[in-house]
Amino acid sequence: MKYKVGICQFEPKLLNVSYNLDKMKELLLNVKADLIVLPELASSGYLFNSKSEVEKVSEFAMDGPTATLFKSLSQHNDTSYVVGFPEKFEKKFYNSAMLVNPDGKIYVYRKTHLFYEEKLRFESGNSGFQIFKAKKDVPVGMMICFDWIFPESARTLALKGAQIIAHPANLVLPWCQQAMITRSLENRIFSITANRVGKESNGAKELHFTGMSQILTTKGEIIRRFDKNEESVYVTEIETNDAQEKKITEFNDIFEDRKTKYYNLN
Repeated sequence: MKYKVGICQFEPKLLNVSYNLDKMKELLLNVKADLIVLPELASSGYLFNSKSEVEKVSEFAMDGPTATLFKSLSQHNDTSYVVGFPEKFEKKFYNSAMLVNPDGKIYVYRKTHLFYEEKLRFESGNSGFQIFKAKKDVPVGMMICFDWIFPESARTLALKGAQIIAHPANLVLPWCQQAMITRSLENRIFSITANRVGKESNGAKELHFTGMSQILTTKGEIIRRFDKNEESVYVTEIETNDAQEKKITEFNDIFEDRKTKYYNLN
């Protein structure tokens, strides 16, 4: 099936939810696609110094300001979105991503593998790696940023039937974009890594983000990779059926050839 997918790369402002939501609306309004992926913590910025800062910008998944905006955009543009936000749930905070569909349904993934000081601000995600249906019932799996370094994350989503991995990110390490080429190739799955750009400061702390958001084919080919600084949206068309073909050669299938009795993953 022909399917239009996109990435949105921009520079969120720390603790400025209204600016970030307005910026995403400006970038996305009237951009038509089937699925567009945005960065991790896109509504809030990233470099928190305390849980109290997280609390100021955290929101409930189903009816917070991020959900409200993207339900409206999703219906207006007839597009599914995956976007990162700080989730508030039962007095706990999660680094989460929501999939918002044109029919108004929202699905949430909570980041499993927390990076660095995220461990001081957020709870480790408890949602597990699940498959959700985006527009046209295309099966999509979500990962967030540092989940990339654990190959089990993408493999679990692929084994559960994901055709596309939606991967919101706030990348500061230099390896992810190249590593995701292998994640796509070894699972024969499309991947969309949406990173942010710019630098963020909070007190004595400062981080520089790497940009280079990208869309990859099931063979790890780069369809589009942004540069390190641009704020933009890009949409392209893929063939989702390619993700159902798991054969490498006539005699090799990446799933059927697994020898799970020899693997120790505990």
